[in-house]
Amino acid sequence: MIAVDTNILVYAHRADSKWHDAAAARLRELAEGTATWAIAWPCVHEFIGVFTHPRIYNPPSPLPIALEQVDAWLESPTVVMLAERVDYWPVLCDTVRETKVAGAMIHDARIAALCRHHGVRELWSADRDFSRFVDLRVTNPLLKREKR
Repeated sequence: MIAVDTNILVYAHRADSKWHDAAAARLRELAEGTATWAIAWPCVHEFIGVFTHPRIYNPPSPLPIALEQVDAWLESPTVVMLAERVDYWPVLCDTVRETKVAGAMIHDARIAALCRHHGVRELWSADRDFSRFVDLRVTNPLLKREKR
């Protein structure tokens, strides 16, 4: 299963992003495909926050547009939403201990731990910080793919 990080979600929806076309195409492949894919709830929260933030985007996107976009993702019959379960805490602790992250990096550790906890094999992200989580394959889907 592939999970999608916040930056890919934002780029896919903000037409003024230089990565918009590539991100939108890749996200559409997942949403319209037959394979199960995932979004972590913390990425949804962050998407709404970034997408509507007036210091990040001028003008920011209206909240109703952000909420409509999340509704659209949730309509994909193959999407799985990643959330903490009762047995999540040890996974987060292991992830944090193994990578020795702290501060703002705890958010990324949370995403990595959620992926790990739900058996996600790959995270699509343009954030290089995820490379520290060695047991999670991170792919930037915005880079040109090599033909095989």
